[in-house]
Amino acid sequence: MQISFSPARHATALIANRLGDVLTLNGEAFDFTALAEGDILPREAVACDWLASDVTRQDGEIRLTLILPHGADAPEETRFPQPVTLTGDGPVPLPPYEVEQAPKDEAEGEA
Repeated sequence: MQISFSPARHATALIANRLGDVLTLNGEAFDFTALAEGDILPREAVACDWLASDVTRQDGEIRLTLILPHGADAPEETRFPQPVTLTGDGPVPLPPYEVEQAPKDEAEGEA
């Protein structure tokens, strides 16, 4: 499965998992098993707010683009994401939603 990303500022982070031709996005499963070689499933035919493209099967692989949500402090790797090729099942490696801020030292502000 080949996934490209379209980054967008969004209040909700994305959690994605793959199991064969089934992609689960924030708990909702999308089964692309019936998509034959060369088929194109239009974006409008899939009730998924995270999908940013048509879904195709080319060279035996599902190909699609997902919206990659990010917060205000998203790192460069999230704002300019690289596509991923998934060869196995499990969690889809996504760039971080935003940069984790280190907790401020409580003693820092004391005089």
